[in-house]
Amino acid sequence: MAGSGFDIDMPRWDQSTFMGRLKHFANITDWRTALLPDSRLDEAKALVESCRAGSVPPGTTEEQLHYAKKLYDSAFHPDTGDRMNLIGRMSFQVPGGMAITGGMLQFYRTVPAVVFWQWVNQSFNALVNYTNRNAASPITPNQIGVAYLTATSTALATAVGLNFYTKRAPPLVARWVPFAAVASANCVNIPMMRQQELLNGIAVTDENGNKLGHSKKAAVKGITQVVISRITMAAPGLTLTLPLPFFQLHGLHFVSLRGPCTIRLLQQGPMNTRTPAFLIIVQSGRVSERFYK
Repeated sequence: MAGSGFDIDMPRWDQSTFMGRLKHFANITDWRTALLPDSRLDEAKALVESCRAGSVPPGTTEEQLHYAKKLYDSAFHPDTGDRMNLIGRMSFQVPGGMAITGGMLQFYRTVPAVVFWQWVNQSFNALVNYTNRNAASPITPNQIGVAYLTATSTALATAVGLNFYTKRAPPLVARWVPFAAVASANCVNIPMMRQQELLNGIAVTDENGNKLGHSKKAAVKGITQVVISRITMAAPGLTLTLPLPFFQLHGLHFVSLRGPCTIRLLQQGPMNTRTPAFLIIVQSGRVSERFYK
């Protein structure tokens, strides 16, 4: 049974070590939590809030409290406590990223297909960035619109331009067009969506959580790290994991290039997103948990 002194906000694993942070972020980004109904998430939130208030329901075990905190961290914003939209949650990155990455890699030859999938990808990224924004640095609807349009235009210009210049290039070179478009858009989308942090700085605290002030330099450093990590996470799925396993499987007749597009998309998707999904957790584990608060 959970004791009265149980601190539900204390991380389950040591956050001063890489492995501790890795386990922590692997726990709260578990894609299976995205399948749970809102009623189950609300129950978890109620249990977490009850524990914080010092009134743990009789018979509740520590394992149940840990699981409730896992659901709470995966679905509710750390600053506001509001339930985040499903698509914007980090736990949705595996199924959402699988479908979008597979689409960008499969349909890259024609301009309409490139435009459509880059638009889908940037819409998805904008929603994720907005959902996980720092609530202490509010952003206006106009700023959101400018950030979205700028990032989408950058991705489309890069993808369509490179698609034109790689018409006569080997297929392997053309396969890199989606990555170039995603990388360039990330360099625009994230800073634009979090521009208030760059303009006003982010809160800086000491090791005890006491607020010391705001720092623009810390905001620049943090957002730069986010941009680099997003590009790094996209690189394996959009550049390396497709050519090797895909063509090997095709040579063994496990994958048919003549099959329906839907089947090819489902076949390629898991192969192209397992590595990026793992890198989301690894990249998160590299940074102290205090950075995300």
